[in-house]
Amino acid sequence: MALERLCSVLKVLLITVLVVEGIAVAQKTQDGQNIGIKHIPATQCGIWVRTSNGGHFASPNYPDSYPPNKECIYILEAAPRQRIELTFDEHYYIEPSFECRFDHLEVRDGPFGFSPLIDRYCGVKSPPLIRSTGRFMWIKFSSDEELEGLGFRAKYSFIPDPDFTYLGGILNPIPDCQFELSGADGIVRSSQVEQEEKTKPGQAVDCIWTIKATPKAKIYLRFLDYQMEHSNECKRNFVAVYDGSSSIENLKAKFCSTVANDVMLKTGIGVIRMWADEGSRLSRFRMLFTSFVEPPCTSSTFFCHSNMCINNSLVCNGVQNCAYPWDENHCKEKKKAGVFEQITKTHGTIIGITSGIVLVLLIISILVQVKQPRKKVMACKTAFNKTGFQEVFDPPHYELFSLRDKEISADLADLSEELDNYQKMRRSSTASRCIHDHHCGSQASSVKQSRTNLSSMELPFRNDFAQPQPMKTFNSTFKKSSYTFKQGHECPEQALEDRVMEEIPCEIYVRGREDSAQASISIDF
Repeated sequence: MALERLCSVLKVLLITVLVVEGIAVAQKTQDGQNIGIKHIPATQCGIWVRTSNGGHFASPNYPDSYPPNKECIYILEAAPRQRIELTFDEHYYIEPSFECRFDHLEVRDGPFGFSPLIDRYCGVKSPPLIRSTGRFMWIKFSSDEELEGLGFRAKYSFIPDPDFTYLGGILNPIPDCQFELSGADGIVRSSQVEQEEKTKPGQAVDCIWTIKATPKAKIYLRFLDYQMEHSNECKRNFVAVYDGSSSIENLKAKFCSTVANDVMLKTGIGVIRMWADEGSRLSRFRMLFTSFVEPPCTSSTFFCHSNMCINNSLVCNGVQNCAYPWDENHCKEKKKAGVFEQITKTHGTIIGITSGIVLVLLIISILVQVKQPRKKVMACKTAFNKTGFQEVFDPPHYELFSLRDKEISADLADLSEELDNYQKMRRSSTASRCIHDHHCGSQASSVKQSRTNLSSMELPFRNDFAQPQPMKTFNSTFKKSSYTFKQGHECPEQALEDRVMEEIPCEIYVRGREDSAQASISIDF
């Protein structure tokens, strides 16, 4: 059972190989019939004949001597998955010199003048068989101003790449870092290499972008971003621009310093090549290409005032497609309309949901702010005292030093009690005065008696006070009663003391009246 399965698998593989081989042979035969022999007429660099399987070329004027001060470049290109094999005729002579510093033939393994050098050749002996490691070979012949020679004649042919087989190619294709762009405009980006994993980390970058313009148009290139990790070291990193093809003779510009200028191509095909070695992977660039035609401009194109006519769709698109920014001037209204045109249904849904949420939150916030102050006002109404509030803004009127009838009658009753107390004190002091008469004599007694009579006359006790008329004002100042005595004779110290004891109650009485008046004043206030 297992043997049968193995046989079936082998049959499938064999059939697949046969089919692929047949397709390859048929395609190769068809290519050979279509291409045939392409004969390039004699130019200043000699004759170059190309065929589907190879070709041959020679130095200027071969087999005669080549001219002085001449430089010719030949770029050989084989089909994919092929290599190049180069041989020279025996009739060969180039001025010999040390290290071939003068007239010489230089061969490089690749399509560019900076490709790896295979060797330099000169002298009388023809070079040996030379094989490339890829599908390109770069050859340059150079002569100085003196000592010319016969020159050379070389033949080349395309051979299969031994490192690649059809079966292996199907299962493990060789990574090819090439990109194609076309249209009215577009962006060439070096970041595309990493995004599409055209090279592995740590490896050198050697990628090509082929640009195709619209029919009957040319290409204008403008750098948007450009940075070389190792400036002014073209062998380590550079950006090259070719006009028409990737051949070295079509090299239009090469940038490896800190500045990259705009480039105008004369054809509708442009090739951009970026090279960065293993230590220059941070080199990058970003370039805008624009298809344009020369004036006169048609109704479907826009005149850029610099011998350029671009498509109307590129006007006011937010990108400067002209050499000067004429296409982006006076575009305010169009730019605003463009923003709404770019809004999709998804964007509209997101904007609508977000706006609804914001609106709901705003309404809730307004309701909360309105409700909280109303609660505070209601709480204040319950605790509001209208009487106290009225007293603050409309206080009662007070009459300064005014006494009502009841208050005056109460003060008079207090005054009568004080007078009774005073009479009792005078009676109690009579006994002490009688003892004093025996020592002071009749004179002192007469004086004392006159003083007693005077006191009794000045301060009679009355208890029948009439109700006084109400007074509007009351004077708080009382006039003190003073007793005047005509002392014809001096009184001893003891008599003076007795006199002082008699006058003390009067002072108390007067002070009591003053205190009473002060009390009434404080009550009114």
